[in-house]
Amino acid sequence: MVEPVRPARIWYQSFVHPIEQAPYIARLQAELDRVAGPGVRFEVHGLDPPDRFFHPLTEFRCAAQTIRLALEAERAGYDAFVIGHFQEPGLLEIRGAVDIPVVGLGEASMLAALTMGRRFGLVTIDPVFVDWHERQVRAHGLEARVAGVRAIRTALARFMSAFVDEAAYARVRTEFAEQVRPLVAAGAEVVIPAGGLPMLLFTRECPFIIDGAVVLNGIATVAKTAEMALALHRLTGTAVSRRGTYAKASPECVNEFLGAHW
Repeated sequence: MVEPVRPARIWYQSFVHPIEQAPYIARLQAELDRVAGPGVRFEVHGLDPPDRFFHPLTEFRCAAQTIRLALEAERAGYDAFVIGHFQEPGLLEIRGAVDIPVVGLGEASMLAALTMGRRFGLVTIDPVFVDWHERQVRAHGLEARVAGVRAIRTALARFMSAFVDEAAYARVRTEFAEQVRPLVAAGAEVVIPAGGLPMLLFTRECPFIIDGAVVLNGIATVAKTAEMALALHRLTGTAVSRRGTYAKASPECVNEFLGAHW
């Protein structure tokens, strides 16, 4: 008799505060519950302190927190780990530290976009991230397929309002569309909202198309990418190559990291 596969638990690491942004966490959890496949449970976790200052130093600090949490997730028996932050700081280090599948929101979204159109564009939540995303695109080797990176400027409070207020939603949508159009003119066939907040906000539009370009649903994309990664891991016993980029950290290396005072 074939033993049934046990239900899968996937740790979804958001970069917002678990209490201050509890309504957002609850909405994200509900959306992941909606799109999750049979036998899969996503569990959303926040960061304390969250990503609030929009600076590379903050991203570095969040990366260190997220690496620790990924190690904790593996030891707690989770089957996969999602970095639910488009900038995905710590992705390389986490894949080199754990054996469970690790999926980054940015990488998963961009790779999925390449299956939907020849070129894609990014619209980020603040101009400060434009340079970060341009470097991120290059790091993933995708610069030849990117039409550009543009930004809106919307504070966290405005995003939160847009979830519950139709007028606020309309304003954010209009600002987003204004940044999409130059990307479409530059050749983008798919547009990615570069952030978990706008991705979740725009899930209400299905399909979401602006000037003929598909606006990617990154939440559903990263969820299904994580499910596929987990299914392949169970079938093949392999999550990543240990040959070079994701060479496995030794136990001594991991313990030294965990013992460091940041």
